[in-house]
Formats: sequence, structure tokens, C-alpha cells
Amino acid sequence: MYKFIITKIIELQSKQVPAIGIGLFRFFYGLVTLQEIFFLLYFNHLIFDPIPYIDIEFPMIPFFLCLWGIVAFFVIVGYRYQFSVISNYIFWILFVNFTTMQRDFDGGFDSFMIGAGFFLLFMPGSRAFSIDNLRYKLSSPFKHYSSFTEPLVSSLAYFIPVLICLGFLYFDSSVHKMFAEHWRNGLGSWLPSTQPYYVSAIDMSLLLNNEILEKIIGYTILVFQFSFMFFFSKRHLRPVYLIVGLGLHLGITLSLNIYPFGMGMIIFYILLVPFSWWRTLSRLITAKQPTLTVFFDQQCPLCNRTVLILNHFDIFKGIDFKSAQAYASQYPAMTSIAPENLLLDLYALDANNRIYSGVDTYSQVLRKMRYLYPLGLFLSLPGIHFLAVKKYREIADSRDRVTCSTDCLVSHELQDNTWYHRIFECFAFKKPKAFSRKLSRILIAIIVLQLNSTIHYGLFYRLDLGLKPNAYIASISEASNALIMMSLTFLGITPHALYLHDHFAGYNRILAITYTDNNGAEQWLPFVNEQGRLLAPNWGRVQSMWANIAVTPKINNVRLEKFIMKVTAFWGHKIGLNLNDTVFHIQLKNIDAPFYWVPDQLHKNFMAPWVTIGTVSWKANVISFDLPENINSL
Repeated sequence: MYKFIITKIIELQSKQVPAIGIGLFRFFYGLVTLQEIFFLLYFNHLIFDPIPYIDIEFPMIPFFLCLWGIVAFFVIVGYRYQFSVISNYIFWILFVNFTTMQRDFDGGFDSFMIGAGFFLLFMPGSRAFSIDNLRYKLSSPFKHYSSFTEPLVSSLAYFIPVLICLGFLYFDSSVHKMFAEHWRNGLGSWLPSTQPYYVSAIDMSLLLNNEILEKIIGYTILVFQFSFMFFFSKRHLRPVYLIVGLGLHLGITLSLNIYPFGMGMIIFYILLVPFSWWRTLSRLITAKQPTLTVFFDQQCPLCNRTVLILNHFDIFKGIDFKSAQAYASQYPAMTSIAPENLLLDLYALDANNRIYSGVDTYSQVLRKMRYLYPLGLFLSLPGIHFLAVKKYREIADSRDRVTCSTDCLVSHELQDNTWYHRIFECFAFKKPKAFSRKLSRILIAIIVLQLNSTIHYGLFYRLDLGLKPNAYIASISEASNALIMMSLTFLGITPHALYLHDHFAGYNRILAITYTDNNGAEQWLPFVNEQGRLLAPNWGRVQSMWANIAVTPKINNVRLEKFIMKVTAFWGHKIGLNLNDTVFHIQLKNIDAPFYWVPDQLHKNFMAPWVTIGTVSWKANVISFDLPENINSL
């Protein structure tokens, strides 16, 4: 196995592929992170305050969330790549492990995002769609953009993250699924989608009420997850795994209210897109011929930098930038402009031989970029155009024009200090054998960590082999747990036993909260509605708190009261209730979570009646409960 891994590493390392997929992966990973930060800011008091808005234990949390948001934005745009991905990785670890996020508000995808963030540390994420790539070009402003070749990277940068973050995850999850009755019955995707706490606002009954289709989906998921790590890299099978995987996680994102998990998984499939598809897409979206030709002063540093910036953002390649000194005379329409005036402004010529200059050129450039068309129109508005022309003239008339000597043609390219460059290009190039041996050992160590988690929780824990407890077994168990803690914290390796039989067995009651308003009418708190669905934005980690910790098959009154306190205090403040004058009612309804197919089970659970089982009230910011001692018996 060791020799096979070394051989595979050498093979993949020598294969150079486009960096476009990794650039898009970095972009969407940053977007998913940023939306989660906005979510945490919105639910800041619910998640981090011991008593929302009343007992604020972490007043600096919003400040650090904003810092994290800035870092996530840097990741999105690819600015200071190595610094931003390291900072983002540290923020994920700190917030997950040193706040209540992991204990009470597990998002279901935190470990996955930590694992993805770890691999981003060593990926060439700045090579495509990044500000760093633009900074690299600007460091040599007198080099024409056409001299910068398409960045190529090692295919290892694609293969390893997919193998570990998707392949290992799927295999671990499929092992757990084999112990779940509803998964063995082919109803693994059907059961969660019939439970009010787990569904989104989209009614999927048309699919749920087709037993054969649901079982096909369920068994397809099992086969897909078991086989993924072994066959995803096969050239002819990659599109199959790509389409099935996207369909699976798009279905999770749309049908269930754990959308961050679905989106986090979907972004990894960017790395699975065949490279030929990217080339085909590029040919489809880019212009066959430039629709605008822009002439610039080749000897002006500011003009050259401007051209590099505009070309960098011209992703549809609709604009051609040419030296005014070398090419303007070749266009008959441009001969009407005096040579001494040609270098004073930025001139453009469109397909209809219309000439533009100055601000009008910029307006046309933005329009030809397509996605910035509204900004181009905005620049042409009368008042805006007047101010833009005034500012443009100040800059254009004060710029320094230099004669480009030999010195300015010398390359002053920025040094690439990313870990990918140092390890996968410099070290691997100088010592290929040593590189392959070291990387193979690291991969084997990660495999051992994953096997430790899978065997510990996926087999021994579920098989309950009845081994007699002794000091030797206890020591092995403690060591295994210590390894799992380390791998979970820094690599995101964790058991993926999601929505299995031990989660739904006995899940036959759900709770909601209503309150009496000033007119004596009973209203539903904007949390759980009359159907039993958790309303947006109470999804993701808030849904996990209520559906997986507060309300479980065996409800613990201490936990339940804690989260009723948090929810009433948070939403009471949000909707402007006076807590000390409001009485909250705890509603209960009985539902079913069968391990066999039942027609229209979702709507049957929706239509089940509610019963008031107790009340909650606040006095002087202290909550009191009037609830049954044993809710499980109701």
C-alpha cells in the first residue's frame, strides 16, 4: 500500500492542470463561511449569551465575528491568500471549540468546514480569480497581459481534498447507515423529509409519496457513498459521481433546513468537474471576437496598470487592449485623432467604428464586461458623468509619462510565499522522492485517524461486541478518544452518523411555543409554526439546537428548560414583547417517524393537533416553568 501511495503521488504531482477549479472552490468556500458569520451575528445573543439580552457573557463576540467576516471576504476575493486562509482556519477552530457553538449549537458542518479550511492552507487558491493574481501582474506593469500564461497546478491539489473530505466522509457515513433500519429499507432520504422539524418551506410531497422513487434514491445514496472513494477519480466515472453528488446535496439544501451543510458539501464538487468541461464553458461564455478595442499609452505606468486591472476583471474577454503607439495607426477610424492627443486620454473603438475617450471609454468597458453593465450605465448618468469627467481630468492631466527604458522592462514579480509553492513546487521539484515519501506518510497518518473514528464509533460502538471491560481495553479506548479529539479539532474528522435510527427511534412528539398578546389572543412565536416547521431564519445550527438537543426521543427537562429560556428571551426581545408581562404556552403534538414507507406521512405530521402542556413566565428577568415532570410520558 505504501508503494502504491508513493507511485500515485508521483503520477498526480507530475500532471499539471488548470487552477480555475481551485480558484472557484476558494471563492465559494469563502461565501459559505461569510453567510455563516452573518448568521452568527444575527443570532449572537441566542447562541452566545447565557440569557439572551439579559446576561451577556461575551460582549466582544460581535467584534471578533466582524474580524472573521473581513478575513472571509479576503478569502472570497483571494487577497493576501496565505494570511487569510490561516486566519480563517484559526477562527473556525476557536469559535467551534471555545464557545457554545459546538456544545449547544452544532451546525452539522463545522467539522467539515474546518477540514476544508485545513486543506486550503496547502492549495494554490490564489492562482485564479484572485486579487493576489492581479497583484502579481501589477508588480510588472510593463508586461502586456497576453504574456501571462494560464496558471497550472498539480492535480494533487484537486485529488487529495476530495479523497479525504468527501471520500472518507462518505465511507464513514455509509458504515453507520448499515446499522439503521430505515436506510436498509431504502428510506434514508425519505424519513427526515417527513419530520416537521427538519423540512424546509418547499413541499416535497410529490417525491415523498412515490415509494419506488424514494427507495431508488435511498439505495443509490448507499451505493454512491460506499463506492465514491474508490472510483471518483476514474476518468469515465467522474461525471457520474459529480452529477449524483450534486443532486444529492442540492436535494438536502432545498428540502431540509440544514442548508449550510448542503452548500458546504456542494462546493467540493467544483473540484470534481472534469477539466474539459471548464475549457468548454470558457469557449461558450467568452466572446469570439472583442467588441471593443482600447488604446493606451504603452509608456505610461498608470495606463499599463489600468489595463492590467481592467483585463483581469474582463472574464468574458470582450475587450482588446492595444498600444496606442504601435497599433492606433492601423485603424482608419483612429487616424482622425492627432498623435499628440492620442496619448492624453484612454481611447476606445467599438465594432461600429464609434470612438470613445476618457470617462466614456470606461463606461463602455464596464458595459462590455457584461456583468458590470449597470455600473457602466450609472457612470453615464448626467450628474455622475460630470463628476467623473472632472476627477478623470485631474488624474489624467497630472500623471507622469515616462519613457520605458531597459529598467522598467525588468521583471519585479511578487515572490510567491504560499505554502503550496514552497512545498508542492519548490520542495517537490528539488527532491521529488523525498516529497513523495513525506506526503505518503502524512496521508497514511490521516487514513489511520479516519479509520480510528470509523472503527471506534462505526463498528465497535454499534456492534456492541460485549468485550469485558479491563485496564487494557480501557487504555485503548482512552487513546482512541484522544486521537478522535485531536483529529476532530484540527482536521474535522468526526463520526458522520447523521439522522440514523438512534436519532428517530421514539421521536414521536415535538414542541412549539405560543404566547398571549396584549389583546388576549394567542400568537405563535416566530420559531415553530402551526405545522411544526421551524421557520426561517431558525435553520442550520439553531434548528440543531432545538431538534437535536432540546427536543429528543427522550426529553431531558433540564436541557429543555434551558433552551425554552433562550428562545423566549431572544425572540421576545426581537419582536418587542415585554417579557415580564407575557405568558408563554408550551405546545405538544404527537407525530410518527416510521422506518417503513407510509403515504403522505409529512402532511399527517403537519395536521396532528397541538395540546398545551404548560406555561412559562418571566418576572424581574427570572424565568419560571410550569411543565409536566415527565414529558416523555405524554
